[in-house]
Order: sequence, then structure tokens, then C-alpha cells
Amino acid sequence: MPVPVPVPRQSAIPAVESGQAQAASSGVDPSLTGSPRKAAAPAGNTAAEPTGQTPATGATGATGSPTPTPTPTLTLLVIEDDPGGSAVVPELLDSAGKPIRVRTARNLTEAERLLTDDVHCILLDLALPTPGRAENDDELAGLRHVLKLAPRHAVLALTASADAERGAEAVRVGAQDYLFRDELDGRLLSRAIRYAVERKRSDTAERRLAEGRLRAQENRRLERGLLPTPLLEGSSLRFAARYRPGRSRALLGGDFYDTVRTPDGTVHAMIGDVCGHGPDEAALGVELRIAWRALTLAGLCGDQLLGTLQQVLEHERSDDEIFATLCTVDIAPDGRRAGLCLAGHPAPLVARPGRPAELLPYDNNGPALGLLPGARWPRTQVDLGAEWSLMLYTDGLIEGRVGEGRERLGQDGMVELVRRQLSEGLRGEELLRATVNEARDLNGGELTDDVAVLLLDRTA
Repeated sequence: MPVPVPVPRQSAIPAVESGQAQAASSGVDPSLTGSPRKAAAPAGNTAAEPTGQTPATGATGATGSPTPTPTPTLTLLVIEDDPGGSAVVPELLDSAGKPIRVRTARNLTEAERLLTDDVHCILLDLALPTPGRAENDDELAGLRHVLKLAPRHAVLALTASADAERGAEAVRVGAQDYLFRDELDGRLLSRAIRYAVERKRSDTAERRLAEGRLRAQENRRLERGLLPTPLLEGSSLRFAARYRPGRSRALLGGDFYDTVRTPDGTVHAMIGDVCGHGPDEAALGVELRIAWRALTLAGLCGDQLLGTLQQVLEHERSDDEIFATLCTVDIAPDGRRAGLCLAGHPAPLVARPGRPAELLPYDNNGPALGLLPGARWPRTQVDLGAEWSLMLYTDGLIEGRVGEGRERLGQDGMVELVRRQLSEGLRGEELLRATVNEARDLNGGELTDDVAVLLLDRTA
């Protein structure tokens, strides 16, 4: 058992920055003494480094090689109930042999003022009186308050050797370790501080990893709702799609698409875009996509289908100003003909052997869903031929800039881009990937709007 070391007393100052026996060489700013509202000098500050320490990160020595970054000085906040002093021994050293800075507070109010970002560990006396706590109430109320106040800090509990059960309970509640007051010495406390800080870092990393896994699982479930599996069993058409949300670090956007084959052999494809980029717009896009699939499988198409979707939009949107553009295509069982309906959406692109890629007719483009009550959407009959590729897309693909000016890619630029990709022999998924990547490169970076592209191919 370590020999107990006498405890120094501080009777004049209620909450101070104590530099221990080597305060002058430890880098503690003397001006902090007696001023509990001021934090210690930040770790790495040139004025706070002991003599011989490198003053700046990235500096080079006489040989020209980079000088290692100095290890930041550990700072301990002691919350102790003895108004006459602290339970800290005269000298605490970190793993590099540098003095550990120590701050003391008599109560939780003072501790909150001294708990700045440069504090690494908290030593809490479990006997600290907690305001408002009645007799036989929660004995760890003070610890729970500190854990809530400082969720990112390592915490050591200090208790009497006869009260080991309370120390163990403190660890179960959230402290990194507990120490006995009458067995405390500088070496033991220094080691405990380093251990608690590293354990807290490890616990935080493990928690973030677990939270990341849960978010990834949830994101996959959400992505499954937005990016459906096409129902094309029995069809000779080939399907490919690309999706890129405009929101940073998001998997969901306001764009949506779907493809299904009905029992009569007709293949129905749809792509749409809800105005806006937030999670509400993404959720509305999913609702419209699910409604479209259900209505299509129920036998609706064309103007009747779009009119019903508008009713769904009007009931589900959070604001009367929200609207959605939509493009639907129904391809006959023989694959040579298609019906096209446009609700404020860009016309699809079709590519056929021996002919340059071009846009399908868009003269009968109706209004976007949610703009005009009682609107109508004409259905245009299109001859596709025996062999073709049909590309549906959202405006995020064509609204990117070209170079540093204000010029946009536009539909004409996209058509030329796809023509070039086709001439290079790209098809299917490769064609979509190359098209989206080139549009992004022309924009000089990521496209700010959501991008969805769908491709159906029919070979002779």
C-alpha cells in the first residue's frame, strides 16, 4: 500500500489554478491565480511551454527535419468539499514527465466556471454536498450532475477507503475509475489520470463506432425505400440507374424513380423531383414513388394516374408552395411504342442505332404536380423502333455549370455529352456513371442539386 502523502492546503482562494511545486516551470499563467473565471493557457501555447520545448508546430530544427508537435499539457479539475484546500499531492507528472495542471473548485458552481475546453480530467469528491439533495436521497447526485455537465471529459471519483461500494457504483454510473482518499499519492493519481483520459477516449470512439453502425443500418433501410428494386421480371429490357443526393452527407434527396412491369407486359417507368432538398422533401418523394407503383399496378396510367398523384401530393405536403415534377413512360409489350406524360419535367433522351441521340417530343408538357388544381396532362405516343436506349433524368443533371462562368450544361449540352459517350461505346451503367461524372467535372465540383438518372435498353 502506498504511503499517504500530506495534502497541501489553500485557505485564501476558493477556486484557483494550482501549478504544484513546479508551477514556474509548468507553464501555468500566474495571472490566473485568484481569477476563477479565466481558463489556463491553451496547451501548445508558446508562453506555456517549459524551457526546451518546441514553441511551434511544424518548425524545423538545425538539420532541416520537422520538429515533432509538443504533447499538450494535461489539465485536472478537482472538485473537492474541503474549503481549506485540495486532495492533490505536490507534484503530478504526465507520461512525458511534464507537470499536470491542476484547478480546484469548492462546489459545482465554481466547477462549471472552470470547466473549459482544455480540461482533460475531473477528480470529484463523492462526499461533495449537492444543493437540493435531501437526506437518504441519491448519494451520487453530484456525480450524475458532473457527468451531465461534462459528457466528453474523463471523471475520477474520490471516496473513503471504507466506502468502496460507493466508488464501484460511481464507475457503474459513468466514472472511469475511483480512488481512495487516504491512499492517494502523486504517482497513483498521475497514473489514474492518464488511464482515465485514455479510457474515456476509447469509450467515446467505441460509442461513435456503434452509433455509426446504427446510422448506417438506418440509412440502408431509408435508401431501400427511396431506391427501389425494379419489377421487370419477364421483360427483355435492361435497367440501370444512378442516384446522387445534393445534401451533404445524405443518402436521401427529393428525387425519386421507379420501374414496374404490369401483367399485360407493359413496362412503366417514372422519374420525379420534389422541389427542395431537405428530409421532408425526401420523405414526400418516397410517398409519391410508392403511390405511383401502387396506382400503376392497379391499372392507372396517363392523365388519370397523374391526377391521383397530385391529390396525394396535396394531402401529404407540409406547405402549399411545394410541388413536384414528373415524367412517366409506358412501353408497349412489343417494345416498339411508348406513351409519354410530362408534368413540368424535362423530356427523356432516346438513342437509336444510326441516328444521333435526341430528346423525345415535349410540346405537350403539362404543369408540375401541385401547381394547378384540376390540371390535365396529355399523353404523347412515341415510336421507339426495334432497338433503343431511353434515358430519364432529373434537372440536377442539366443545371450544373460549365466552367467558371454562368453558363449551364442544359439539355442541349447533355445531349451532346451523351452522344459522345455513346460514340465511345459506353452503355448501361457505364454510360450513366460517365455522364454524371462528366457533368460534375464540368461543374468544377459536386453538383448542388439531387441527381437521378434511369436508363432502359432494348436490343434487337
